Amino acid sequence: MSLSDNPELQPILFVLFLSFYMVTVLGNLLIILAVSSDFHLHTPMYFFLSNLSWSDICLISTTVPKMIWDIRTQSRVISYAGCLTQMSMFIIFGCMDSMLLTVMAYDRFVAICHPLNYNIIMNPNLCALLLLASVLASLVDSQVHNLIVLQFTYFNDMEISNFFCEPSQLLNLKCSEMFTKNIVIRFIGVFFGLFSTSGIIFSYYKIVSSILRIPSTEGKYKAFSTCVSHLSVVCLFYGTAIGVYIGSTASNSSENCKVASLMYTVVTPMLNPFIYSLRNRDIKTALWKLQKKAKLHNAFHHFLILSS
Repeated sequence: MSLSDNPELQPILFVLFLSFYMVTVLGNLLIILAVSSDFHLHTPMYFFLSNLSWSDICLISTTVPKMIWDIRTQSRVISYAGCLTQMSMFIIFGCMDSMLLTVMAYDRFVAICHPLNYNIIMNPNLCALLLLASVLASLVDSQVHNLIVLQFTYFNDMEISNFFCEPSQLLNLKCSEMFTKNIVIRFIGVFFGLFSTSGIIFSYYKIVSSILRIPSTEGKYKAFSTCVSHLSVVCLFYGTAIGVYIGSTASNSSENCKVASLMYTVVTPMLNPFIYSLRNRDIKTALWKLQKKAKLHNAFHHFLILSS
């Protein structure tokens, strides 16, 4: 299903989502370039941030290009194999976002609650291990969904009440077995959703407790300011993602599901670079240096052309 069947809105939606996609890819690529080009940003916090940016690019690329193509061709058909592939890739990168946000919360917990041992605890080996664990958890989540969906009989001409092959909507199809569907949704919600959210809540409980023990107001503000960007992204991502899964089991409203899906598949990946760059002095400094290098490179290139 499309976001709107009004023919007059189709060109507007095409331009709008094409702009969203380009801004998201460009913004996240700038974050990655800034982190990789500035030696001062080669820290665990920015290592995970750059991987989150990669994951955001891949997440939005699983849904928006197909939606743009559907608007352009006025066709909303997707093959059975294409639907399963889109669902699998969406789950992998959606879960990667969730796991990386949890790991970043742990990183902030160590930085604020154990500052003297930060470099020892968050060593490169642990960072690589946490990233690997995030990837493996995402693959397991994707395969669990695939194993259940593949148990369905092969179906044709089924209507999916969303603008992409959203997992909860696939599990809600009439051809699925309701008992198995409910078990899977609850298992995934408890094992993956509860694990991530409880990790973040526990980390921030320890962070807030540690910040409250800081005597000066300036110290409290400085400590909490390092968490504001991450906390904003967490609230935006988990608020909408949890709403989709809860709404899919409690309500049959496809419009609410589409709006919530739109938030965490399109809006959140687009806003992440702005949230982290606008409130982060290190990122803004790195982007300024990157812009300065680009200007110097262009000036030198023009000088060589004029000299020749």
